[in-house]
Amino acid sequence: MLHVDRVTKTFGSRCVFKDISLELGAGQYVAIMGESGVGKSTLLNLIAGLDVPDAGRVLIEGRDLAALDDEARTRLRRARLGFVFQAFHLLPHLTIERNVALPLALNGHGGAEARERVDELLNAVGLAERRDAYPRELSGGEMQRVAIARALVHRPALVLADEPTGNLDADSAQHVLALLAAQLERDRAACILVTHSEVAAATTQRILRLTSRGIESAPER
Repeated sequence: MLHVDRVTKTFGSRCVFKDISLELGAGQYVAIMGESGVGKSTLLNLIAGLDVPDAGRVLIEGRDLAALDDEARTRLRRARLGFVFQAFHLLPHLTIERNVALPLALNGHGGAEARERVDELLNAVGLAERRDAYPRELSGGEMQRVAIARALVHRPALVLADEPTGNLDADSAQHVLALLAAQLERDRAACILVTHSEVAAATTQRILRLTSRGIESAPER
């Protein structure tokens, strides 16, 4: 599903990483850990097609992102990727229901089928009764649950989660992580969780560490 093939990225004279390779299949859930500044967010940006590598290739479902123009990368990102961020990035002027529905709208899906899918996700994250609330009316844990629903509502092939529990207390973090894992399994979506938290990483199927030497794999659990 995802194939990162000997990717190198530099900024000016600084080489962030060199010859990074990674493969991820449908339904696989992995954590990427590493020191600050090692390039974890840069790697996510390359996988999302928000940036292009200086060498190597990133393929999603066999499509080389560097071979696509900006419009085609945007369409692929909207249709096949989902994003969960540390800062939530909910739109403050939209209700919870409309925030969750946004990826469907961007992909041209509406009507009864779209409403049914939004209802399904709101129920799954336990926020159906808050559908008419706005983000400012929710707790951090609730906003992150909305962000998970939004990331999964259009059934993406790959979810990219960048420090999704960084702004949460321990109890909320555990709830959010359990919810994310359950929904990924249900939809058979692949996921990369970038985190500094050993606790968060332990909820995934496999832990990878990004270092100056490349990606080092921890043993399968």
